[in-house]
Amino acid sequence: MSEEISIIGLGLMGAALAGSLLDAGHRVTVWNRSADKAEPLVARGATRAATVAEAVAASPLVIVCVLDYPAVYELLADVPLEGRVVANLTTGRPVEARQAAEWVAARGGDYVDGGIMAVPQMIGRPGALVLYSGSQAAFDRFEDAFRAMAEPRFVGSDPGMAPLLDLAMLTGMYGQIAGFLEATALVDSAGYPLTDFTSTLLVPWLNAMAALQPEWVKSVESRDYTTLVSNLEINRSGLENLVRAFREQQVKPDLLLPLKAIIDQRTARGHGAEGLPGLVEELR
Repeated sequence: MSEEISIIGLGLMGAALAGSLLDAGHRVTVWNRSADKAEPLVARGATRAATVAEAVAASPLVIVCVLDYPAVYELLADVPLEGRVVANLTTGRPVEARQAAEWVAARGGDYVDGGIMAVPQMIGRPGALVLYSGSQAAFDRFEDAFRAMAEPRFVGSDPGMAPLLDLAMLTGMYGQIAGFLEATALVDSAGYPLTDFTSTLLVPWLNAMAALQPEWVKSVESRDYTTLVSNLEINRSGLENLVRAFREQQVKPDLLLPLKAIIDQRTARGHGAEGLPGLVEELR
């Protein structure tokens, strides 16, 4: 079903979102502080609003994708929101999403927050995912429209849940990137071909390790950290060996040191016989 949808913010992501909605046959109104950014979308059939108020008035669904939450407040400050669903796809923190939901509700609107798990080039294509939280009714009403942009997944009525899960997934990504960079620096220091190392050794190994995580989650949920494989004491010794090897190769182990510190801390507390999932207790 074709919907009337307004997009506020036409950076790389906002423009990609608007384009995917146009491709799906929706009637799209766009606004951006720099009006020229709307030109390619207007050429594809979008309507350009002269003001934010005009954009909000044009559609029951208003998708906001701007720099940060203060920019959301600035843009919508004097705009009537009664009867509107505000889908805020601006990157932020859980507390910001909860505050924004209260702010929109106080002004008569309904609110969903979104965490975009994709880069702009992925929008409208298989593999793109957007997490939504907040008003279940608002999500259900526009789920089909959301699907035009990316796979939509509702993760709960707490508006802060989508940004929290977004940040959690980014945390996993950055951890993987940190390991990749350290490994690459170590291998490069010995002159081994990096392409061969990455494709034939590192990536298959990381995939095998990632496959263990569902079992680790069971340990975290039950708080039973007994293990029949390598315990924290073994890993403490292994990290010590890694750090020494890095320094001997004249490579900084800086991205590994925080992990080593928390393993050292946990074993010093007398938990050396536990498995690696027990480290979550040091982070709680």
